[in-house]
Amino acid sequence: MSELAIVVITAALFVWALVSARLQRADLTPPIVFLVLGGALAGSGLVDGSTIPETYAPLVEVTLVWVLFSDAAGLQLQQLRRDAGRVARLLGLGLPLTVVFGWAAATLLFPQLGPWSALVVAAALAPTDAALGLPVVTNPAVPSPIRRLLTVESGLNDGIITPVVLLAIAGAATAAGMENAEGAGPALITLLIGVAVGAVIGGAGGWLLRWTRRRGVAAEDFVGIGVLALALLTYTAAVGVGGNGFVAAFCGGLAFGASAGSRAKSELVFLEQASNLVSMLVWSVFGAVSVAVVLHRVTVLTVLYAVLSLTMVRMVPVALALTGSGLDVRTVLFVGWFGPRGLASIVFALLALDALGPEADGAVAIIAVTILLSVLAHGLSATPLARRYGRVAARNGPRSARR
Repeated sequence: MSELAIVVITAALFVWALVSARLQRADLTPPIVFLVLGGALAGSGLVDGSTIPETYAPLVEVTLVWVLFSDAAGLQLQQLRRDAGRVARLLGLGLPLTVVFGWAAATLLFPQLGPWSALVVAAALAPTDAALGLPVVTNPAVPSPIRRLLTVESGLNDGIITPVVLLAIAGAATAAGMENAEGAGPALITLLIGVAVGAVIGGAGGWLLRWTRRRGVAAEDFVGIGVLALALLTYTAAVGVGGNGFVAAFCGGLAFGASAGSRAKSELVFLEQASNLVSMLVWSVFGAVSVAVVLHRVTVLTVLYAVLSLTMVRMVPVALALTGSGLDVRTVLFVGWFGPRGLASIVFALLALDALGPEADGAVAIIAVTILLSVLAHGLSATPLARRYGRVAARNGPRSARR
C-alpha cells in the first residue's frame, strides 16, 4: 500500500468522525463509505488488490478476534432469558437451515465449486451484521423486542458459524490436494481445544477483573485496554496449544460476559471502539479485493445466487423457525429481510482466500457479490422500512412484537 493510500484512508476516518451523524441520516453507513473507498483506491492503482489477502491477513484475524469477543461478551443474560425462545429458534433452526439452503443453491448453480467450497460460500454468508441495518436496531419506532431479537441474533450467529466455515475451508484445502491441509477431522479437534481454552481464559479473566475492581486495585482508565488484551490472549493462547483461536475468542467472550459482573458492558467500550476502527479498515480492504475478483468472475448466476441468498435462503428459514413463535407475518418478513451480510462474511472470505489461494476465487466472488448487494439493499432500505414498520406497529399495536 502506498503512502498516499494510507493518507487517504486515515483522512477518511477523520472526516467520517466529523460528519458521521449527517451521513448516517442520509443512509450512508460506514460499510458503504469505506467499501467504495477501497474500491476507488484499487481502481486508481494506489492499492494492489491481488496482494491484500496475504499482506493484511493479521489485520483480518485481529478484527475477527475482537468482533467475536466483543459481540459475545456484550450480550446480556437478561436479554437472552427474555428472548430465549425466539433466539433459540433463529439460531438452533433458522441458522442451520440457512446454511443447508445456501449449500444446496451453491451446489446446484456452481457444481464446479465442489461440495466443500460450496459449503464455504453457504456458511460464510449465513451470519448477519446488525451494523448494516443500524437504523433498524436503533430506531425506537421499531418495537424493542424486535430490535433486541435482531441484535442478539447478529451477536451470536457469527461465532456459532465460525467452526463450520473453518471446517469447510479445511475440507476444501484437502479436496484440492494442498500441502499442509489438515483435513476436517484434525480441524474439529482444534475447534474443541479452542472452546476449552477460551472458556477458561475468558472466565478467569472476567472473575479476576471483578475481583480487582472490588478491591480498588484496577485503574479505571486501563481496564478497557486490559479487556482488549484479554481478547487477544484467548486467541494467541489457543493457537499456542494447537487450538482454534477464533472459536476461543468467541467462547472467551461468552465466559467473560458471564463472570465479569454487571460492569462488563461498560468495560467493553474501548474494545468496541477498537473493533469499529479495524472493521472500517477491513471494509476498505474488502473493497479493494472485490474490484479485481468481481470484475473477472461476476456472472448472471453469481448475481442470481446473491439475490437468492438475501431473500429465499434467508427468509424461508427464518419463517420456518419463527412459525408458532407468536410473531405475525409482517414481523416475520421484517426480521427475515433484515439479515444483512457484513463484516463476518468479509473476514471469512478473506480467510478462505488466504488459506486456499486461487482455489477460493470462485467462492470469494460469490461471497463478494452477495455482500456488495447486501450493503446497497440493506443499507438503503433500513431507514425507510424501519419507519414504515414502526408506524404500522404503532397503529396496529402488534401483540406479537411486544411480547
